[in-house]
Amino acid sequence: MRTPSNPEVAAVRVRGVAKQFGAVRAVDGVDLDVHAGEVFGLIGHNGAGKSTLFKMMLGLLRPTAGEILVRGAATGGAGFRAARRGIGYLPENVVLYDNLSGLETLRFFARLKDAPPQECDQVLERVGLAHAAARPVREYSKGMRQRLGFAQALLGQPRVLFLDEPTTGLDPEAIRAFHVTLEQLRADGVTIILTSHILAELQENVDRLAIMASGRVRALGSVQELRERTPLPLRLDLHAAPHAMADVHRALADLPVDDHVWQEGRLRARLPREAKMPVLGALAALGSAVIDLRIHEPSLEDVFFGCAAA
Repeated sequence: MRTPSNPEVAAVRVRGVAKQFGAVRAVDGVDLDVHAGEVFGLIGHNGAGKSTLFKMMLGLLRPTAGEILVRGAATGGAGFRAARRGIGYLPENVVLYDNLSGLETLRFFARLKDAPPQECDQVLERVGLAHAAARPVREYSKGMRQRLGFAQALLGQPRVLFLDEPTTGLDPEAIRAFHVTLEQLRADGVTIILTSHILAELQENVDRLAIMASGRVRALGSVQELRERTPLPLRLDLHAAPHAMADVHRALADLPVDDHVWQEGRLRARLPREAKMPVLGALAALGSAVIDLRIHEPSLEDVFFGCAAA
């Protein structure tokens, strides 16, 4: 069971933030709060402004306008250097020293972060690289390098984690282990902000997300909240007894069910969200004539394209 985040406390607060690169306005007046202890997704097509916003939240880019506070410290202020010690960052493209071993790499980063050196072995164990601690990084696979990059982000027990495309190069088992680790961190109150192009993966693992397009936040909320705000149809999959097809047609005749496709006793159709309960009621009345019934919500990918096009 997920530990609820604290909406009263903003781990990251973005107010009126814009970023101009010459004639290009990459980020255009973004307001955003990321609650303490939540897993927050930031998604958008290439050029939407999410990477620029990500870098500004990290203090790597200075906003043209507006203000960003991370753990109460302004990213452009004198106090941000101290606040940065409580931040972990995994970049999209992990660059490591090939001649160092995995353990030596973490010890290097631990010195930079002023983290206890004994953490290095613990973090390697946590990301599943303890067996390769003494091997040079040049012998690591892409997935192992990604896990080592994640390990350095965990050094110093950060309270805010920024993860940019964190599952790139990971196999399914490693992806599953990664999300187990994120859930453990979240239970400990760590705030996690991540970007990913794998929307199906985000759909199951974030508390809330922001969809960006043309430098602006077009939609913000949980996956279910965004589904309910976006006028996308639900999908009905029905398996009926062979003798009951005419009964199903009659039951649905006066309801707004579109795009019927019948095939060997199976019906696939679309319906507006407001028709969900009337349709379920009409089909429930058919009793055992209905062998199986499923209502599918729009995927996050459907929601993303619907919001980005709005």
